[in-house]
Amino acid sequence: MARLKVTQIKSGIGGKQNQRDTLRSLGLKRISDTVIQPDRPEIRGMVHTVTHLVTVEEVE
Repeated sequence: MARLKVTQIKSGIGGKQNQRDTLRSLGLKRISDTVIQPDRPEIRGMVHTVTHLVTVEEVE
């Protein structure tokens, strides 16, 4: 099963509340935090919400 490596590159400060909540739901707390998440539609939707704050790579 494919997995996604999500890294926060920008701060959520000044963003909308739902974007800050999405970063927390992904497990990201500060800039340069990296998490590995399963490649599922729910996770893809969360990443799409904060696409300007994170980078995403597929890992196996």
